[in-house]
Amino acid sequence: MRTDPSDNGGLFVGRRPGTAPIHFRAAPQRGSELRQRVDGSLASIMLVAITLLCIFCWGPIPLACLWIGSQVNYLSGSVSLGIFFSFVALFALLFGALALMRKIDSAWILVRRAAGHDQRTGALGRIFAVVAVVCALAFLLWFLVIHGPGTGLVAGGGGP
Repeated sequence: MRTDPSDNGGLFVGRRPGTAPIHFRAAPQRGSELRQRVDGSLASIMLVAITLLCIFCWGPIPLACLWIGSQVNYLSGSVSLGIFFSFVALFALLFGALALMRKIDSAWILVRRAAGHDQRTGALGRIFAVVAVVCALAFLLWFLVIHGPGTGLVAGGGGP
């Protein structure tokens, strides 16, 4: 028998169960032109939502978590408790945003296919990479040029 482990050196050579290509009986029916436009517009809105959530992960969410930590520090008088609550809030909000982005990305694939495009993969990975590069460059610009170590020398402040 071909699937006997002694025949193939212990390696499973065949296809895993349930992974055969899907064959449809007939081609799916396309919606009307108006329906495809509506689906295309909805897909664009979903893409913007994913992008905004991704941008929030690099700016507003960490700042909000720092604010939460400062409020806990102010109310309790404990810096350690403030830092703890900041990290808890940061992980909860970041992972929640990532989970929401993943759900929107899965829905985006379906809506994009409904709009008449052969969409097989999502855009979340590409959007996240582009936003990460843009935010890193913006931070470097701010850190090195706007607020960097040379600004005190150029503006004349900070020197004796």
